Amino acid sequence: MNILRDIQTLSDFKQNASKIVKEIQETKEPVVLTVNGKAAVVVQDAEAYQQMIDTRERGEVTAILAKRLKDIDNGAPMRTAEEFFADFSRKYGISFEDDRGRSEST
Repeated sequence: MNILRDIQTLSDFKQNASKIVKEIQETKEPVVLTVNGKAAVVVQDAEAYQQMIDTRERGEVTAILAKRLKDIDNGAPMRTAEEFFADFSRKYGISFEDDRGRSEST
């Protein structure tokens, strides 16, 4: 983060919005906007923001999988895929079919 470039007052942003947005898009770095000297909001390039969300979601999924693997290593009961889909089908009223069109649940 470049403090001189990446922290701006809201007033400066209002006066130079198009220039600052162009810089954000070029650098992919967010800009912190301040109000009364305190950080108020962050303006970020949409692509960089999406990448941040994707990274966070991958981290969440990885943490869930790591926990489940640890549970399995510690002897937690497991269900087969068939058991899972049968339970899911009953709970949500969804029918699953195999590749020959036959119902595999209910």
